[in-house]
Amino acid sequence: MSKDVIIALDFPTLEDTLSFLEKFGEEKLFVKVGMELYLQNGPVVIEKIKELGHKIFLDLKLHDIPNTVYGATKGLAKFKVDILTVHAAGGYEMLKAAKRGMVEGGSVDTNVIAITQLTSTSEEAMKEEQLIAVSLEESVINYAKLAKRAGLDGVVSSVWEARLIRENCGDDFLKVTPGIRLETDEVGDQKRVATPTVANEEGSTHIVVGRSITKSENPLEVYKLIKSQFVK
Repeated sequence: MSKDVIIALDFPTLEDTLSFLEKFGEEKLFVKVGMELYLQNGPVVIEKIKELGHKIFLDLKLHDIPNTVYGATKGLAKFKVDILTVHAAGGYEMLKAAKRGMVEGGSVDTNVIAITQLTSTSEEAMKEEQLIAVSLEESVINYAKLAKRAGLDGVVSSVWEARLIRENCGDDFLKVTPGIRLETDEVGDQKRVATPTVANEEGSTHIVVGRSITKSENPLEVYKLIKSQFVK
């Protein structure tokens, strides 16, 4: 399976986004459109980015009753994004409905993947706030196995669970891992972070990188450095 570096476009406006993408010239990228960018600007964001020839990871983290999520993914199918996220905590029926909506909407090639535990969540917070008694690792693996059983294409987790997810769900099951930092970077609000090199060693199929690239004075140079460390 080919590996990819996904750049998180955590900008508030379409203008900021397009200005940033201009810095990459003709380089074809895989970019993340999250809630901040999508909800403030709407579908035009996807249309403009697709016109530039970039792949899109639409990170909307859908989480609702099965019928509502089915309707949402069926509607989103027209954009033919490469990856869409839903929350594994929504349960088996919701996960099945998410994939079914995307397929019935006509986008069979879109990978629908499930959020396990956010990389900003520590084990202590998970136990105290979500009242999940098992370890964070066990919770992530449980969600990954649930997503696979529901017919999804992969999950989002930290790098530190990627190896176990591969062992439980197979090589072809996507393991998308945010919380990526270069050794010289600040951790920020992430709790479970790793370098691109470690992500490669642990079995991530895609890494999501934000501030290390978007805050850089030379984002193309940093992007290529990260890609050289991850895609080997």
